[in-house]
Amino acid sequence: MSQQPFSTLAEFKALLEAANGPDTAAIQAAEERNGQLTKPPGALGRLEELAIWVAGWQGNGRPELNAPQVVVFAGNHGVTAQGVSAFPAEVTEQMVLNFQHGGAAINQLSKAAGAQMDVHALELDRPTQDFTQGPAMSEDEVVAALLVGWNAVNDGTNLLVTGEMGIGNTTSAAALFLALYGGEAEDWVGRGTGVDDDGLALKARVIREGLAANASASGNGLEALRCLGGREVAAMAGAMARARVLGVPVIIDGFISTAAAACLLEAVPGALDHAVAGHVSAELAHANALERIGKAPLLSLGMRLGEGSGAGVAINILKAAIACHSGMATFAEAGVSDG
Repeated sequence: MSQQPFSTLAEFKALLEAANGPDTAAIQAAEERNGQLTKPPGALGRLEELAIWVAGWQGNGRPELNAPQVVVFAGNHGVTAQGVSAFPAEVTEQMVLNFQHGGAAINQLSKAAGAQMDVHALELDRPTQDFTQGPAMSEDEVVAALLVGWNAVNDGTNLLVTGEMGIGNTTSAAALFLALYGGEAEDWVGRGTGVDDDGLALKARVIREGLAANASASGNGLEALRCLGGREVAAMAGAMARARVLGVPVIIDGFISTAAAACLLEAVPGALDHAVAGHVSAELAHANALERIGKAPLLSLGMRLGEGSGAGVAINILKAAIACHSGMATFAEAGVSDG
């Protein structure tokens, strides 16, 4: 495939629509193997379901999980001019340097999970437009960000986590959820980096203004991404879409990662069949967001950092599932009577 597989949102959507589903023969083989392992049926609970799910996407009844990749995307948001964050936009660039030097939480979690971690900063010196005044990005700009994500997925990766850094991006994510799922602005806003009650009310007002200024975003996943998203949010969507086309399982992270995923799902039904939710974050609206995309979280640890951190922890859950499924003996191999 060429370096630029799409140049418009319509072409991007067409690639996602054409993506294949999981390998049914591999699922059947994995189910048969699971039924022969030295344990009572269903005794490993959701770990069994996860192993069979990974098997289907890998096309291997005895799957492996030896090449996980964590990709963190960073972008700046013009809507921060409205005072929606407790931190200045400069923190985005400072945190990118921290990622590059190995000093952030996601660096440690990636290392603990045996995952390669990559960082992509997207035009930090050129924030998106303030979406209370009109679209955050032109079509060319959102396509460029989608391509960064698309091209960030390594050959040979067999599990993907996408994370983000971007001051103001919980406001962007809340606006995306309001556009896609409706309700009141207050249903979707959260404290993000730690804003107070006045800050919460301001965020609600700002996302209402954003929806009013971008009527075409309502109920339209890719148009919402263009009008209300950020470059790092679009890049996460691009990476998840590339993984869908390649058949690589994805662990969705927190509130902002879920917003990127939701844009794909609203654009193309089935776009998240290759994805599980790593955790439910402490950002209050995240549980509702996961319910809307139909994903039950693997973990609930009260995390709200972003960066891919909750999904980074969840890599080890999938590794445990695969280790049991592919490494355990069958009753016949172990010489144990299965009754």
